[in-house]
Amino acid sequence: MKKQTLVVATGNAHKLREIAEIFTDFEVVSQKQMGFDEDVEETGVTFAENALIKARAAAKALNRIALADDSGLCVDELGGAPGVYSARYCGYHGDDQKNRDLLLENMKNIENRRAHFTSAVALVYPDGKELVAEGRTYGNILYQETGEGGFGYDCLFESDDLKKSFGLATAEEKNAVSHRFRALQKLLEKMRKS
Repeated sequence: MKKQTLVVATGNAHKLREIAEIFTDFEVVSQKQMGFDEDVEETGVTFAENALIKARAAAKALNRIALADDSGLCVDELGGAPGVYSARYCGYHGDDQKNRDLLLENMKNIENRRAHFTSAVALVYPDGKELVAEGRTYGNILYQETGEGGFGYDCLFESDDLKKSFGLATAEEKNAVSHRFRALQKLLEKMRKS
């Protein structure tokens, strides 16, 4: 029997592979592979709103089940910042080093280093039905970059689960405790129940 197609609103091959490993009952493809390459503006004020914006756009354009996620780093003492602005914390999108530098600058005299990564995943069906789930992973912000692995803020985030920075973790170690993995597992449970 042919598997149902699940379109993922991402261009990130790593993210696509991670989703395919969890959603084994589906043929997981990127929206670009399906011919939808529009850069959807994320105007939401929460991770869930941004995930829904992207999933709705892909589901509508392709008339397929679409999945999207939005995630970021939330630091307790910074009131949850960088939050939904994690990828553009320095003022513009995509400069991980400048984002990390600004975070370290803003954390300079702060003793409470508690933080968490949050991921919201949204699944939108062509008929308009929507499911949303959220996952978190907790830890502390380090005083300096540690490790070369991962991306974004990984080398500044010491995981409670792993007792080391995500920058020192293997992809397998990180994926097993990641916010996205936890969100996707919750979404899968919701799908099975609905």
